[in-house]
Amino acid sequence: MVAKQLSIFLENKSGRLTEVTEVLAKEGVNLSALCIAENADFGILRGIVSEPDKAYKALKDNHFAVNVTDVVGISCPNIPGSLSKVLRFLSDEGVFIEYMYSFANGNTANVIIRPNDMENCIRVLTEKKVDLLAASDLYKL
Repeated sequence: MVAKQLSIFLENKSGRLTEVTEVLAKEGVNLSALCIAENADFGILRGIVSEPDKAYKALKDNHFAVNVTDVVGISCPNIPGSLSKVLRFLSDEGVFIEYMYSFANGNTANVIIRPNDMENCIRVLTEKKVDLLAASDLYKL
């Protein structure tokens, strides 16, 4: 239900993203979902990996600034309005979404959410019978 996400800080220069993927590949760690946010000086790669602890250590050993953050994964139908319905459940209960990213796989959309209140978020999603993804399932995507 709660998964570990890596946040990797990258200088805005050619090759840094390649270096991250090479470190992960060398360790046999799969990067299954990611998003990159950037500003003028640096970017933040947020990603779900197959083995977060192993990836964290490998990246630290290779001098990357990396943090681990708890996120929640959900699965919903890949049709108009599905995500809106889930977000309405959360906003009606005062859960603020700090950021999110998603990836579709056929008829299913998988969504990674970083809420301001993890406990309340999970409570609401569970009560509303939203399909929560187990961390072990997210790591295998």
